[in-house]
Order: sequence, then structure tokens, then C-alpha cells
Amino acid sequence: MAEVKVLYDREGNTLTVWFTDAQQESVCEETGDEVVLMKDAAGRVIGFEKLNFSVAETDSLRVAFETTPA
Repeated sequence: MAEVKVLYDREGNTLTVWFTDAQQESVCEETGDEVVLMKDAAGRVIGFEKLNFSVAETDSLRVAFETTPA
């Protein structure tokens, strides 16, 4: 079963999304749009981090996933 981890750091204002095990991270690459791509040793993107991401303290962060037909 596939697992996606979504981590919101309210204090650090970051949103981090992992598509696979974070232990596989080998290199990070900044895109210039306040987004950092985390890649494995083969250069595949395994996650990303959005910098300066914030949600109002009174709001909750909701994440929705949808699958598409194969």
C-alpha cells in the first residue's frame, strides 16, 4: 500500500510532503519558487517542501486525496 506523509510545521511555516520513505533522501534542489524538491540517489523526486506556508491559527489544515483510473 502506498503511503503519503504530509507534515505541517506551523512554527517553521513549512509544508512537507513525502511520497516514500524520507530515509531515501539523497539530495535537495531548490526550485526558486520557495519549493524544495527532495530526491533519491537516482534523481527521482520523493518529496517536496513548501517554504513560507501558513494557515491561519483559527483554521485547520485539510488534505484530500483522489485516485484516477489507471
